[in-house]
Amino acid sequence: MYVHPAFRTDTADALAMLGARGFGLLAIADADGLPQAVHIPFLAEAWSGDGLRIELHVARSNPIHTLIAEAARPALLAVQGPDAYLSPDWYGVPNQVPTWTYTAVHLLGRARTFAAEELPAHLERLSDAFEGRLAPKAPWRMEKVEPQRLSAMMRAIVGIELLVPAAGIAAQRKLIQHKGMTEHEGAIAGLASRPDPGAQAVAALMAGTLAAKRATETA
Repeated sequence: MYVHPAFRTDTADALAMLGARGFGLLAIADADGLPQAVHIPFLAEAWSGDGLRIELHVARSNPIHTLIAEAARPALLAVQGPDAYLSPDWYGVPNQVPTWTYTAVHLLGRARTFAAEELPAHLERLSDAFEGRLAPKAPWRMEKVEPQRLSAMMRAIVGIELLVPAAGIAAQRKLIQHKGMTEHEGAIAGLASRPDPGAQAVAALMAGTLAAKRATETA
């Protein structure tokens, strides 16, 4: 992914973006060089300095795991956050053009399938992370599933780990950081007036960026 210098963000912020989203597109090339992909939830954590570790699983019936099991094939996880169209009429200054605002992280690393005995802990971490978003609801636990059925369902999936070095992380927040205060305020107001959740989410992110910019300028 091309990352414009004005919109580039660091590994810590990339990790925060990954944690907030938790869902992405994992892609790997097959023996003919054709990309194969799966849309998948995941967990992300810091790994080896500025690198990241991703864990996820796919259905055993999905042939993508057989490609991952083969050595020396890189894999890409693409994760997109909120996005929204931005009208130049909102800026409040002349000679502007339309753009699209968004946040995204691309992770390029080496993937491996992990052993079946690692699956229970992986599934507990995954469900705990997403159940935690539903508080104050009591979290679902794997103990709620009858052991024989749970064992059968675990045999139907394959766990995958993606190790991403710092050089394999490309993350950006394209939120008109290069624009002035007037443009920011107009864009935030315009986006906030839209009913769609994407525009509302981008407006909130831009408001945070604007607040940080003001704090820096007054420090």
